[in-house]
Amino acid sequence: MIIPVILCGGAGSRLWPLSRPHAPKPVLKLLGDHSMLELTLERVSDRSMFAPPLIVAGDDHAWQVGEIVRAVADDARLMIEPFGRDTAPAIAAAALAVDPDALILVLPADHLIAAHTGFRATVAGAAPLAEDGHLVVFGIPPDGPSTSFGYIRPGEPVGGRGRKVDAYREKPERAAAEAMVAEGYLWNGGMFLMRAGTILQELAVHAPSILAAVGAAMPADATSAAVVRLDAERFESCPRISIDYAVMEPTSRAAVVEAAFDWDDVGTWSSVLESAEPGEDGNAIRGDVTVVDTRNSLVISERPKVGVIGLDDAVVIASDEAVLVATRDSAGRVKDLVAAMEKEPERIFGDFVRHSRPWGNYQTLDFGEGYQTKRLTVLPGKRLSLQKHRHRAEHWTVVQGVAEVTIDERTFDVPPNETVHIPQGAVHRLANRGETPVVVIEVQCGDYLGEDDIVRLQDDFGRDA
Repeated sequence: MIIPVILCGGAGSRLWPLSRPHAPKPVLKLLGDHSMLELTLERVSDRSMFAPPLIVAGDDHAWQVGEIVRAVADDARLMIEPFGRDTAPAIAAAALAVDPDALILVLPADHLIAAHTGFRATVAGAAPLAEDGHLVVFGIPPDGPSTSFGYIRPGEPVGGRGRKVDAYREKPERAAAEAMVAEGYLWNGGMFLMRAGTILQELAVHAPSILAAVGAAMPADATSAAVVRLDAERFESCPRISIDYAVMEPTSRAAVVEAAFDWDDVGTWSSVLESAEPGEDGNAIRGDVTVVDTRNSLVISERPKVGVIGLDDAVVIASDEAVLVATRDSAGRVKDLVAAMEKEPERIFGDFVRHSRPWGNYQTLDFGEGYQTKRLTVLPGKRLSLQKHRHRAEHWTVVQGVAEVTIDERTFDVPPNETVHIPQGAVHRLANRGETPVVVIEVQCGDYLGEDDIVRLQDDFGRDA
């Protein structure tokens, strides 16, 4: 059988503000009641054809992925990367965690494929090529000269369904894309079928530093454990590179099979609208939203009430911390907007943005003269630094999970609905020893409440005070 390897990393910044480091695109319910990861797992749920999948996820959102997996595919295995290094290291790690003779089907966790029958037929047709030692990439017949995807030029026939890969082309300018479509190029959908041993052989030839770093980071029980956690210190030395650059471009063993199924990478808000079920006046609406005289628009709200009047072909997305307003034509430039915002200095006090941290995240809920209220979410197995504050006292109320709290010489558990007081200057720490996130409402009181009023005495993540 074929082992699906589902790549579930990356923040998907083109879908800001819903897709963020703490809530990446695969765990979002963009097209209805099911997350993109759930839809991908359903696609490979036929156990007569597919073995239990191996899901590769980042440490920051592994708990969210784990909850989805337990609900819909409890036989799946989970591999946790301490940080992202693009697709080549992720695929190398997956190949090292299975039998070298096994066929692995590499799939992004956030693409939309509605035609499961065509998908399975395409994979089955490509299997003999992969068994024969080819690295098979699935080429998508283009429906136009898109500049959002890479392109593949098919060459001479090989095997029953495949053709040699003559060339890869990265995302082109418009004129080049038009020429490629006219010449019969296919889109590169980022999906691969290969024998695990074959990709390891090619990595050894074309990217030995990746194979060495990933191999060193693998735990001893990688081929059998239900949860495989890569060693952070060893994985850190691994180069960041895609499988296309590392192997597929230089190898002589690449073959392409044309996909006999629909495909959409749902990479922009415009494509989300195109993939959604249209409602009245062609609008797609979710959340607490009211529209008047509005057509062909996407309006989503995670929390605040949103009203839209007189807009056509618009995108309005409201998370609980930020709002995006754009035309459909400009929705593909959200990544540029995110890059511009990342250059701005992080405010240390007085915003409502959800700030990601190695231990989880925090968000300011309210603030005023001498006080600030935050929501802290601590991921399973994580803890904040051992610290103290010169200017403020804190009150913690646990609302979800069981928190382990240290105050000076005492360490004790605090269950939901219980509150603890941390005096100004007291040495303290908040930790999560459980398997689900701990959520704490923190009330700060003092004459200065900035994030730089932290004296760190010990930190699991090597941060200075």
